[in-house]
Parts: sequence; structure tokens; C-alpha cells
Amino acid sequence: MSTKKTKGKQKIEIKEIENDVTKLTTFSKRRSGITRKASNLATLTGAHVAVGIYSPGGKLYTFGSSSFESVTNRFLGMETSDFCDNTVLTLGAQRQSRIDDLNQQVNQLMQKLGEEKKKKKVMKKKLEGVERNGWWEAKVEHLQKPELLELEKKFKELLAQLESKVPKKNHGV
Repeated sequence: MSTKKTKGKQKIEIKEIENDVTKLTTFSKRRSGITRKASNLATLTGAHVAVGIYSPGGKLYTFGSSSFESVTNRFLGMETSDFCDNTVLTLGAQRQSRIDDLNQQVNQLMQKLGEEKKKKKVMKKKLEGVERNGWWEAKVEHLQKPELLELEKKFKELLAQLESKVPKKNHGV
């Protein structure tokens, strides 16, 4: 049995980063990761999410699934007017509808990709069979256009090889 070559996932001690450049780099990377996760959570579950992060320099970065203010006002109990709520609900419904449409398109494309991969396997097996049995003996009636083009290419290559090996003699032609 082989020995493990990597240390794998290990627990890292959480402590403040002292180097300012490293601190800013880490903050930048982690901030984008957190907002991406919050966006995914809001998209997948329909939850209203708000994230507020202060940078080491004191700048506030916010993310809200509909808007940061509407989510925090709702959390703090300071509901906005009915007009604003309806606008947020309408925008949320439109957004969800668009997300559903995009998810449906992705599913259709994934299904089409699977079908194309199956076709590729079938064609590859046909070509391997033709090559194994002698491609020059292939029954062209059973081949499709891409396979015929491949066969034609091989015939041209064979002809070129033969012409280069057989000396050309001038027979008065």
C-alpha cells in the first residue's frame, strides 16, 4: 500500500495577520469568496441575505440579495413603505424567473452535451473498427459524412505516400 504524499486538509490556527500587505491580500480574496457564497445562498434558496464587511482600512463593503438596505431594515424592524416592498418583490420575482430560465437553459445544454458525447463514442468505435479491419475495406454505404471525409483523407495520404515511394517514369504521356 502506498503512503500518503500530501498532508491533506488540515486545521489552520486562526490568528491575526501581522503583515499589512498579506492582510490586505487575504481580505480581498476572502471578501469576494464571502459575497459569492452569500449570492449563491440567495440564488439557490430565495433567502434575503445581507453582508457588511469593514476592510482593515475602515472601508465598508456591502452585499444584499435584493439590496443591503432593504434586508437590514427588515431585520431591524424598520419596514419600508408598501411601494418599496412591492418593488422589491417584483424585482425578486423577475430575478427568480430569469434564474429559472437560465437554469433550464443550462440543463438543456448539459443534456445536449451528454448526447453529443455519446455520439462521439459511437463514431469513435466505428472508426476504430474500420481501422482495425482495414480502413480501405470499409463499406462506404454504412458511413456518415464525417467518417467518409476521414476515409477520403486517409486515401489521399496513402496516395501521397505511394507517389513519393514509386519513382515517376515518363512514358511519353
